Amino acid sequence: MNITEEYTGKSGVTYEMSYKDADSFGDLNHSKCRQAYGVCFCEDKMVIGFGGKKQDWGLIGGTIEPGETFEETLKREIQEESNMEVIRALPVGYQTRDGNYVYQLRYACIVRPYGPFISDPAGSITEIKLINPAEYKQYFDWGKIGERIIQRALDLKPNLNI
Repeated sequence: MNITEEYTGKSGVTYEMSYKDADSFGDLNHSKCRQAYGVCFCEDKMVIGFGGKKQDWGLIGGTIEPGETFEETLKREIQEESNMEVIRALPVGYQTRDGNYVYQLRYACIVRPYGPFISDPAGSITEIKLINPAEYKQYFDWGKIGERIIQRALDLKPNLNI
């Protein structure tokens, strides 16, 4: 599925966002991929984090560092930002902004806590919550693209069970 829609950020700037479902990220130019974020499921709950530049709720993830695979980034960021281990992950899709083919990757993940969340070493995420996935719009609403990302992750969730 492909979706394109306008999104107005908190600063009032409007962007054209595009999203495409993907079963693999193997065909993307690695050097153009900038972020890896997960729709993380801990049992029947979805893990969300508060903080970041926007000081708002959202998915857990972050920037791909030089030399990292996409999956290494996903695992590192989820551990740093939620103190959780990625057990299994599958690609959901990717986003681009304003026709600029710099990719933001989205995954569906099964996670489990290493222990309680204390803090994100980078200080970006200050709180995490485990919520009912059906209630995510009480925390963030990313329009049709956000709906598709969450729904596709929920659809993929049975394939993640070990």
